[in-house]
Amino acid sequence: MLYSLNGKLTHMQQGLCVIECGGVGFCCQTTLNTQRNVKLGEQTLLYTYMNVREDAIELFGFSSTSELSVFKSLISVNGVGAKVGVAILSVLTPEQVALSISSGDYKTITKANGVGPKLAQRIILELKDKVGISLKNQEVSAAPGSVVPLSQGNIGKAVEALSVLGFAAGDVAPVLARFDPQLPIEQLIAKTLQAFGGKN
Repeated sequence: MLYSLNGKLTHMQQGLCVIECGGVGFCCQTTLNTQRNVKLGEQTLLYTYMNVREDAIELFGFSSTSELSVFKSLISVNGVGAKVGVAILSVLTPEQVALSISSGDYKTITKANGVGPKLAQRIILELKDKVGISLKNQEVSAAPGSVVPLSQGNIGKAVEALSVLGFAAGDVAPVLARFDPQLPIEQLIAKTLQAFGGKN
């Protein structure tokens, strides 16, 4: 299984990047968000996912581990194939997908080509349920002397959204505890991602 490709970006067109590694050009299907983060002719790192079907082997590449993690979560939903996953992550960032799922905002997900209301609602139902199971009965010290269930407040919503990105609640909770729980969810997510190393 290929984990990543690191080489020169030799060709790019909508939805596709070619990374040359050791004289071999690897063709990766990509999202528009990934393509905004890479530049033709430069050394490029893409995190990859290989999709093996009866009639084809497809390679998908993403500029961040967050995007790869959300892609894997999306295609785990019944009825969401790799192409739909790419379509969603072409119009929404990983953070926006995570927020939409954690807040139940299915209309935002329908902005992607090929995603109707029913499929968007199924994505939210299946992924939010998985996140909810992992957060059940866990707590975090949100301020000195206080303990708050992760399911409550903006910190809880931020943990849910970060869980969609592939972060364990136990890992992000101590980081979120450093921040003001009154901050907007988007800021809490951004600060936590920065604490974990920016793009990853």
